[in-house]
Amino acid sequence: MKRRFATVDVFTDRVFGGNPLAIVLDAEGLGTATMQAIAREFNYSETTFVLPPADPANTANVRIFNPVMEMPFAGHPNVGTGFWLARQGEAFGKGLGDRLVFEELAGLVPITAIRHEGNAVGADVTAPKRLTRGETIPVDAIAACLGLDHSDIVTKTHAPCIASVGADLVFAELRDRATLDRITVNTSAFHAFPPLARGLHVYAWDPDAAHTGIDIHCRMFAPLDGIAEDPATGSANAALAALIASTRPPADLVLRIAQGDAMGRPSRLRATVDPDGTVTIGGTCVVIAEGHLSID
Repeated sequence: MKRRFATVDVFTDRVFGGNPLAIVLDAEGLGTATMQAIAREFNYSETTFVLPPADPANTANVRIFNPVMEMPFAGHPNVGTGFWLARQGEAFGKGLGDRLVFEELAGLVPITAIRHEGNAVGADVTAPKRLTRGETIPVDAIAACLGLDHSDIVTKTHAPCIASVGADLVFAELRDRATLDRITVNTSAFHAFPPLARGLHVYAWDPDAAHTGIDIHCRMFAPLDGIAEDPATGSANAALAALIASTRPPADLVLRIAQGDAMGRPSRLRATVDPDGTVTIGGTCVVIAEGHLSID
């Protein structure tokens, strides 16, 4: 049996931007080891496998793998897979509208298609969980991982910490975009402090957001997961938006986020947090390739 697949660029409106994603259709019967091997073969930051839902009221069961492990939740795979299925208009013999629900390890993930002139052009994903904030991470550990000085790490709003809306990552604010641009990753420092194995997402505010249309610039590194740098990380930016919202009085928060510029893969994301803490992350996508896997 040949397995259909597609690749899409996520969080971009043009080819060769954003974050690439492989989507494997017809995934029934594939074992976990085979899925992991396929994800390693594509070697993207994530690959999704679309399976029939356990509950027919939902759209699909979606499993997400990075090159070395299965993920309970991730943003750009959900945006890209939601876009692809909405574009097809059906899944497992059932017609689809703009509202999809994926079954994942982290729980049910609601997705809303973004359309332009009737065509699916992207998706918004609601994170499966509210913000959870874990342990504080020493500033010196962050600085060592990034080749920066202690003074480059900003702690006024929040200390570096673990946070999650479905997948744990470490977050830290940096002084400015110039600091982001001069990061030099020290992989051995990631090994030296185990919580950083989850991945490190760092950001800086744009002082000219009214003119640039960007509120935050960010970069994400997960070298111990085989991801030297990720061009667009939906789960991280969803958790970042929730973390920032938690430091302010309850109100709607909308963040326009830029990522991937340092890699030559500019990505643009939009994160929204409502007063009760529900987080949505979304953006546009483009199709790159369609084909079949010959693996059986």
